[in-house]
Amino acid sequence: MNEVPPHPIRVLIADDHRLFREGLRALLSVAGDIDVVGEAGDGQQAVELSARLAPDVIVMDIQMPRLSGLEATRQILRASLPPGILIVSMFDDDDNVFSAMQAGARGYLLKGAAPEDLLRAVAAVARGEALFGPGIAQRLMRYFARPLRSGPLPFPELTDREREILALIGQGQRNPVIARSLELSEKTVRNHITSVFSKLQVGSRAEAALRAQEAGL
Repeated sequence: MNEVPPHPIRVLIADDHRLFREGLRALLSVAGDIDVVGEAGDGQQAVELSARLAPDVIVMDIQMPRLSGLEATRQILRASLPPGILIVSMFDDDDNVFSAMQAGARGYLLKGAAPEDLLRAVAAVARGEALFGPGIAQRLMRYFARPLRSGPLPFPELTDREREILALIGQGQRNPVIARSLELSEKTVRNHITSVFSKLQVGSRAEAALRAQEAGL
């Protein structure tokens, strides 16, 4: 049985964008049952403030200076009475979503989520529940609905998403098509391709496509 969240719920905001922190503080402060106890501008500060302020929930960004939100989450959750972590990020790719889950985050929302969704998520995380935004939940369902593959995966050094993109490169797909088919931004696709090239030590799409085809992707 989940515990009733404390009133007010003590929230720490961790995000490197000051305007976002101020907007989030304004939204949470008018909820009536939420007390914003502090703000952190980077991951290291989030770790330090969490230990000092003992929040019930931390609203955490992923990409921050000094220490990423994911590493900050791992460090914070080592405490004897850790807070619940709610990731609020602009990144919706599988790598970040599953890395957040593995780090121990209880929720994941995209920036731009409706205010009522954010308030609901804070309350749910305070109760010890897990809550994911609709788009993230659908991504999780699609991931776990995929058939299991027998035998070793080709290119084990690649993440699942990178292997997916490599397969599409092997089919001759260009970045805009890959982005649409995987529901990613073109910038995210380019970042994944750069990582694939580095890990496979190839210098062109043609080389990458050949490696993909040789591996049966």
